[in-house]
Amino acid sequence: MIKVDNLSFSFPQKELYNNISFTLEEAQHCAFIGTSGSGKSTLIDILMDPERYMFEGRLEIDPTCTIGYVSQFSQLDKTKDTTVFEYIGEEFIKLQNEITSICTEMETSSDIDSLLEKYQLALDAFDSIGGDDFESNINKKLNLANLMKLKDLKVSALSGGEFKLIQVMKEMLSRPDLMIMDEPDVFLDFENLNALKNLINSHKGILLVVTHNRYLLNHCFNKILHLENMEIQEFDGRYIDYNFSLLQTKIELQELTIAEGEEIERNESIIDNLRHIATYNSEASRGRALKARVKFQERLEARRIKAPFVDIKQPNIRLDIDNEMEDTVVVTVTNYSVAFDELLLDHVNFEIKSTDKVAIIGANGTGKTTLLRDIFRNNHDSIEINADVKVAYLSQNQGEVLNDANTILEEFIDAGFKTYDDVRSYLSNYGFEGEIVNQKIASLSGGEKNMLQLAKVAASKANVLLLDEPTSHLDTYTQLALEKAIEEYKGAILMISHDFYSVVNGMDYVLIIDDKTIRKMSMRKFRKMIYASHFDRDYLEAEQNKKSVEMKIELALKDTNFELAKVLVDELEELIKLL
Repeated sequence: MIKVDNLSFSFPQKELYNNISFTLEEAQHCAFIGTSGSGKSTLIDILMDPERYMFEGRLEIDPTCTIGYVSQFSQLDKTKDTTVFEYIGEEFIKLQNEITSICTEMETSSDIDSLLEKYQLALDAFDSIGGDDFESNINKKLNLANLMKLKDLKVSALSGGEFKLIQVMKEMLSRPDLMIMDEPDVFLDFENLNALKNLINSHKGILLVVTHNRYLLNHCFNKILHLENMEIQEFDGRYIDYNFSLLQTKIELQELTIAEGEEIERNESIIDNLRHIATYNSEASRGRALKARVKFQERLEARRIKAPFVDIKQPNIRLDIDNEMEDTVVVTVTNYSVAFDELLLDHVNFEIKSTDKVAIIGANGTGKTTLLRDIFRNNHDSIEINADVKVAYLSQNQGEVLNDANTILEEFIDAGFKTYDDVRSYLSNYGFEGEIVNQKIASLSGGEKNMLQLAKVAASKANVLLLDEPTSHLDTYTQLALEKAIEEYKGAILMISHDFYSVVNGMDYVLIIDDKTIRKMSMRKFRKMIYASHFDRDYLEAEQNKKSVEMKIELALKDTNFELAKVLVDELEELIKLL
């Protein structure tokens, strides 16, 4: 359906792709992954409108191929006075009305031939998108996403997450040959995320989905496209199998690297000896021997395997604090309430201690962000902040923390850094190197903007962090680096997140929004609740065993015990078959 052959493309300030090739074929559900700023969204733009871009190489798209698209930045049109059913069925209803109108016109018109032609075209278009069954198909999609209750609601009344799912349904029902979705999971709560999983898995056409969500990656796709360092890698199979393949390659490369390193060391020793001899023995044969050894060394260096997909460099996120506090209460919320058009939260009471790491969990539109923002602003009668607390805030609305008109350098000078060299040195830990630091923040991807927010939070050295969807738009490597930083952080964290893995891997307990108030739940109970709702009975145990074996492999590789690592890899392969 789509073939990309040796495609290269660059912006004036950045080269994105260098001779990349891949295909998209019938029945493939493809996850498109890669670190932030690697050019995933730009490649999608090229696929959708190749005439706009001056690229090198070949892009072959079947001329009959229709493309559907769901943007990561879709905005709800509050002015549209239409129901959910009418919104999803807009194309069907429009064609249906057109057919009815033509039939009415045929009753009185003398130009029957022209009208018959128009009627047939409209009928063919209606049939091509399954028009006869459109009401039934809409109902099936709504039921699949557990959103039948929204059918007669106005679109303007939907939460952002609900609207995203409605958009996905609308595109799917038009039956495009290729459907492209750019981070459709961002900000979806877990129930809506599960609904998205069901919609993806039920879709019959080709899918290309940019996502960093580990839940979707592990449960939805049969092909992986991985874009990194201007190169692309295709893998036919599940994400979990792709990671297993990378791990096997990593072990082979590390073993080979050590063997090569030892050979290079021996060769360098011989070269040093030959050079030493050459200083007092000027025989031509000695010079030739030295020259041959140097060339051999150059060949050894040249054949070192470069594997850009095996070991992606994680950012070095460090969450240090200036003022470490003893075990004391840092945030107290007493009888907190919040309402907009309706009451969202009422009689909310909880306290956070100085080393607590806590996730606030609740459906979209239940007041989580408002609560976190009120704690940050500290101007609400129901909220009390300890006098020794310094708070840092990461917002899901990135413009609340970052100034789009600033360059990256300017943003961090404003944040208190003394010199541009200080900023450059600091930001290199977060993957911002070279000319990118002179770019306007407005030009960055969503993932890059969230990385900048994390860098600002870390630079503050605050002892209480308020994080609103910190993993949104972040690639999986950065998510793992953030989890590690959170684990090592010595202060308190209050985090809103719909990313299940970030919550269970980094938080001490959760605050669940339930019936307009908040109750505390242990991590063990929360994990069991999620797994009971969405997985087979033995899935939790299999996943925990898998994680345990992966940690043993990591330790074996640190000790360069490759034989043990290979034995453990066989054990891991058997566990992966259960997932």
